[in-house]
Amino acid sequence: MSSKSKSTPAPKAALDPRVNPYRSDLASAHLYGKVTADRYVDGVPCQVRAGYVSLKEEPTFTARQSSQLLFGEVFTVFEEKDGWVWGQNATDGYVGYLQLEALDDELAEPTHKLTALRSFFHPEPDLKTPPLDMISLGAPLCVVEEADGFAGVAGGGWVPLVHVAEIGAVKADPVETALRLLGTPYLWGGRTSVGIDCSGLIQLALDAAGLPCPRDSDQQQAALGTLVSADGVGHAYQRGDLVFFPGHVGIMADETHLVHANAHHMATVREPLADVLARAAAGKGVTAVKRLG
Repeated sequence: MSSKSKSTPAPKAALDPRVNPYRSDLASAHLYGKVTADRYVDGVPCQVRAGYVSLKEEPTFTARQSSQLLFGEVFTVFEEKDGWVWGQNATDGYVGYLQLEALDDELAEPTHKLTALRSFFHPEPDLKTPPLDMISLGAPLCVVEEADGFAGVAGGGWVPLVHVAEIGAVKADPVETALRLLGTPYLWGGRTSVGIDCSGLIQLALDAAGLPCPRDSDQQQAALGTLVSADGVGHAYQRGDLVFFPGHVGIMADETHLVHANAHHMATVREPLADVLARAAAGKGVTAVKRLG
């Protein structure tokens, strides 16, 4: 990683640290002049080689998980220290800490994505071999060969061919994807079929439809779709409408039912929107309804 020392103080800017890699001591070189830091560095792109890995708020095992990275996603590293790296996920721009051992500095261009909710990496194209790891829906894969009904992935490992599709070949209905994840346990920061949070559910559903999606619900409310109602009052809901609340988001399955990962049920559920609103505290109702184009 190349770096340059701070010369003149850079003007402070109200940049969101969730998606802008800067701290008081270190920042990405592309933020020079936008934020003040002791050093500015050019990051090193690496690729996640674990099935999925926790992105932490601090470089400790006990720190809270802010998000997760999937196998095959690119993570730009700005700092490495004591087995942890600080950097940024190329998929959604999210910044945080993860373990160095989950990364590989050799990048493989994705050709396919995992379309199954979850699947296993086998050491050989043989379903009887003990799995090496598990990967989750949406993981980008570089398939380099096929044999006996399996796809061989760059870096080693075989995945059943029926669990993958070429990138861009499948544009799934986001509601159908959300419904496939019914029953998934609620997990703060989760982005997989093993555990997921409200905005992670929306991100996975839109990714399967080929639609880029930010990580957190407030970012999604600001960036996605067209505003069709500011509070939902009197709104004629349609399948696929994104419904936002303070710190929460879901997607309409039809005119009356919302699909959302939530801490009330501790799972992804499909339930009447009226029930969700009935549980909401005063002032905690719908903040926006956005419609995807």
